[in-house]
Amino acid sequence: QVQLVESGGGLVQAGGSLRLSCTASGRIFSIIAMGWYRQAPGKERELVATISSGGSTKYLEAVKGRFTISRDNAKNTTYLQMNSLKPEDTAVYYCNVDQFSSAELQTLRLSVDYWGKGTLVTVSS
Repeated sequence: QVQLVESGGGLVQAGGSLRLSCTASGRIFSIIAMGWYRQAPGKERELVATISSGGSTKYLEAVKGRFTISRDNAKNTTYLQMNSLKPEDTAVYYCNVDQFSSAELQTLRLSVDYWGKGTLVTVSS
């Protein structure tokens, strides 16, 4: 099993910044990508940002230019720097890790997703 521990959420005023972090531990074999999703009340979970093992990134259009995802492969940790926060960024943010759990599964290209418990980000207007 893989455990994900998130931190960094909290309450911030509009225009402020927060930095989320997520560390993966346990049976880590080969992480493909790490990312952040969010879910606001009454809405579906959406992809915020992902970063591949090679450093390629993808962002939700609404956060481009304000959020930056990064990762420390040696520490199996990903960070989400969130600047110029808006009230509409208020949500529970979930860390996601996609990995191959063994060499056999890697050969078969079968990956597994793991999720953190989420950290609440509240942006006041």
